[in-house]
Amino acid sequence: MSEKNVLLQATNITCGYDGKSILEAVNLDVSAGDITCLLGPNGVGKTTLFKALLGFLPLMSGKVEIAGRNRVELNRRKQAKLLAYAPQIHVPPFSFSVLDVVLTGRAPHLGVFASPTKDDYTLADRVLEELEITKLRDRIYTELSGGEAQMVLIARALMQDTSLLILDEPTAALDFGNQVHVLRRIKALAEDGRGIVMTTHNPDHAFLVGTKAVLLSHAKEVKSGTVEDVVTEKNLEAAYGIDVHVVEAQDETGMTIKTCVPSLAEHADVV
Repeated sequence: MSEKNVLLQATNITCGYDGKSILEAVNLDVSAGDITCLLGPNGVGKTTLFKALLGFLPLMSGKVEIAGRNRVELNRRKQAKLLAYAPQIHVPPFSFSVLDVVLTGRAPHLGVFASPTKDDYTLADRVLEELEITKLRDRIYTELSGGEAQMVLIARALMQDTSLLILDEPTAALDFGNQVHVLRRIKALAEDGRGIVMTTHNPDHAFLVGTKAVLLSHAKEVKSGTVEDVVTEKNLEAAYGIDVHVVEAQDETGMTIKTCVPSLAEHADVV
């Protein structure tokens, strides 16, 4: 894609805590239509990288650009108009309706004491329809299932009306069916021209919806590139310390898809 379509670019970023680096020289870029899957075992720095991309954690070196603008030059309000973030499922302190939760996504576009406008309510209804969750509009958020709640958080992020979405484990703790439903909607959002970064513990998600991948490991190695180049047997085995086979199958349309098949045998490099 052309340079003008690059929505997020991290160039040689190093990040960590208290002067100690966790990740070094990480490069990634996300263009309109991309879904970049962030993979790796627990404790390798996925959350650290997420915080660095979002600006929650200062960079030790390198640069993050959002829509061509250096992130350090953007205040929180300006960044929120360019990038939307959907966290993992959480329980709010009050029993808000789904509509109320979704409308909070308009905060970056409202004044300090302003209330949502008629246009904001219209946008909320359009977003709920786009995600096929209009039926949840008047439900109480705390009474939703995990999959329903995750879709509401994505709807709230879409209310910021940005082209770039950052999703923190959008399929965490969801059953198989709800994972597929959420992934299907994420893929549709990318096909609509948005750029998406999402963390996941399942490499198969990269095969299902990803265009790019970033794979982190305990050895501080960072593999970044297309899904085909990054999500390989060799790279997965090195990152997770298990034997993995990547096999091909065909779906009902005849399209070839890949999936990861792990082995329960002890891996020679496991410590």
